[in-house]
Amino acid sequence: MEELVSKKQIITIIGSGYVGMSLSVLLAKGNNHVKILEIDKDKVKKINDGLSTVRDELIEKHLAKEKLSISATLDPKEALTDADYFIVATSTNYDEKTSKFDTESVKSTIEKILKFSKNGTIIIKSTIPLGYTEYLKEEFKTNRIIFSPEFLREGNALYDNLYPSRIIIGDNSQTAVSFAEMLKDLSLKKSTKIIYMSSIEAEAVKLFSNTYLAMRVAFFNELDSFAMANKLQTLNLISGICEDPRIGDFYNNPSFGYGGYCLPKDTRQLLANYKNIPQNIIQAIVDSNSTRKDYIVKEILKYKPKMVGIYQLAMKSGSDNFRSSSILSIIERIKKHNIPMVIYENQILDKSFNGVNIEKDLHIFKKSCDLIITNRITDDLSDVIDKVFSRDLFGYD
Repeated sequence: MEELVSKKQIITIIGSGYVGMSLSVLLAKGNNHVKILEIDKDKVKKINDGLSTVRDELIEKHLAKEKLSISATLDPKEALTDADYFIVATSTNYDEKTSKFDTESVKSTIEKILKFSKNGTIIIKSTIPLGYTEYLKEEFKTNRIIFSPEFLREGNALYDNLYPSRIIIGDNSQTAVSFAEMLKDLSLKKSTKIIYMSSIEAEAVKLFSNTYLAMRVAFFNELDSFAMANKLQTLNLISGICEDPRIGDFYNNPSFGYGGYCLPKDTRQLLANYKNIPQNIIQAIVDSNSTRKDYIVKEILKYKPKMVGIYQLAMKSGSDNFRSSSILSIIERIKKHNIPMVIYENQILDKSFNGVNIEKDLHIFKKSCDLIITNRITDDLSDVIDKVFSRDLFGYD
């Protein structure tokens, strides 16, 4: 690494998911001490034992090979006193009743920070509704709050911090500039562009970015549905279309639907923000995901399976996240047809998941099913590929 931040700073990160863990490693690789505030004692122990709380090969590699100044605690006073920066990386789930994110974890965290610290800049990395940063600044009567969205892939979060596509900062104060420059200096991509804007514009960039990605997933999924219905080769269509450099040969692998933690909730939040604003595309992006899953199940039922095997629940390879995974919706739809199912998933200790039995022995799993459905095909299924149902063409996400 060519440049490192010279001044040792204390940085507190609240939350140890993909955002929190990847930023912890990135910032600790500089001359910084990182403190992580968690509410889960098992995660605190893991971090203090030098282990990652998330499945990310690069994070695990750096924690194992480097002496990084990272510690974790359950004690807010210990974590929130005397830090130069406080990075809020708590979850904000979408609330269907209110049609917006549940931001209570963000608000309560900032309230605690302001209670224990009279200085230090608060950086919100959690995804929040439009205008929420300004609301917090007015609510707590402080200018110490800055919104800076993250653009990370689960399973590749540290890589995306080391080689960021861009750095977006919803503020142009000196502290905001210092934070942005620190992120850039600690990255390995020195050409990374830093873009400063208002907080509401930065909030919009986050939501529109993820909605565009969801739209791209939905487009190629609907292309695949068309090909299936007309007995065409999806691969030929995608190959012919994506040779156009304006479209590009990437992010075009059909799936059971867009899933994961960000895309489903961010598209719905953006749609909610369109209240009283004419639109067609945003609504269609949200609706398309359910339509795709309905069609996938319709195709599965044509096989008249006696026992359906569900191969892994994670939303994509390299991730340990089941939240909003598209295959969960497929399971719920199949359940309505009273077809027996079994799940192969080695990341769950329980004997069942959502009422479906879990088989830990892969050989027994494959033998017991006459149809195996999987969002992404792996080498583990190569010997039973004749009974695998998947729309995966390229073997990657």
